Amino acid sequence: MGNLKEIKSKAELEEAIHGVTPIVVVHFSGSQCEASRQIDQVFSQLATDFPHALFLRVDFEGKREISEAYKVSKVPYFLFYKDGKIVETLRNTNPSSLANKIASLAGPTNLAGPAAPASLGMAAGPTVIEKVQEMSKESGSSSDHQNPTPGLSRYLAGRVKQLIDSHHIFLFMEGYPDQPKYQSSKTVVDVLHKEGVSFGSFDVTAEDEIREAVKLYSNWPSYPQLYCHGSLIGGSDIVVALHENGELNSVFRDHGFDGGSSTTGVADSVTGLSDKLMSRLKDLVNAKPVMVFMEGKNDEPNGYSENSIIGILQEERAPFETFDVLLDEEVREGLKVLSNWSSYPQVYVKGEFIGGFDIVSEMHKSGELTRLLSEKQIIMLN
Repeated sequence: MGNLKEIKSKAELEEAIHGVTPIVVVHFSGSQCEASRQIDQVFSQLATDFPHALFLRVDFEGKREISEAYKVSKVPYFLFYKDGKIVETLRNTNPSSLANKIASLAGPTNLAGPAAPASLGMAAGPTVIEKVQEMSKESGSSSDHQNPTPGLSRYLAGRVKQLIDSHHIFLFMEGYPDQPKYQSSKTVVDVLHKEGVSFGSFDVTAEDEIREAVKLYSNWPSYPQLYCHGSLIGGSDIVVALHENGELNSVFRDHGFDGGSSTTGVADSVTGLSDKLMSRLKDLVNAKPVMVFMEGKNDEPNGYSENSIIGILQEERAPFETFDVLLDEEVREGLKVLSNWSSYPQVYVKGEFIGGFDIVSEMHKSGELTRLLSEKQIIMLN
């Protein structure tokens, strides 16, 4: 394959990056890493799909001098170059992410007729689609986000995860499903309607903070972004390719979604929470501008986390009220579903779940909690 090459030296790599081919994708792979071996199959297929781009493979273990020069410490790792300048990096093993990043640089608009991708102009050919399905079974719905995302506060990461996990199928888009602002968002909405699935959505143009946070969370630079059970499926190119090949429904099933209601943590049919309990929980989280659900009372907290949360809010001079979840098992278990958060304490600001001890503590240290409380007009800054 003429556009897929094994790199033997640092000089050869630099020459290729600055050569005549404007789009260059570098994959640092490792034979000892199972995830790297799997994604390498997708990488090879994409080299076929995008013949006008140059695909370079570097052996992470065997070419340590190259890995060290490019500050690569873990594989798989991808570098994306355009006209000799680095424009993107990718650290995860999501085949959809890899395919869409390449499509955004060397997509259909850059390809002549005879050289069109095997996927009929979309970002994923049949082999890639099969690999998406295979790898989705192994990756788990949220394994990529167990640890804090570099450059993203725990608070914002928590907010993004809350949104993604609020529905089995969730779409970050520009506009609303009935009023999309751009064709790419409209296209994905149309596909989901044709597939007959319900979904949640968020207009990223309405909140810049979330718009940028989602990009960091997903390591994905553009919108729309479609998720199923917490796992990124891809952008419009990937979604359309899967739909046109009749594989989107299979991908949904592979991610644990078999149709039906799309909402989680809210609708009784999914959560098992009664309307009466849902109403009570919503009343509780909105009872005061700041509500702390904890184990123990305000003056008798049960543990370090509860005591620390109280100290933080007192230091912020924010009025708050506490609720002892040990006294009400129904509320204790119900809130875990409502917030999609499995532990206590839980802090709510004007009805919105902010996070537990770790997130609130980090927000306090960074000044983000002060800013939030001020924006919500709970405290007044001097």
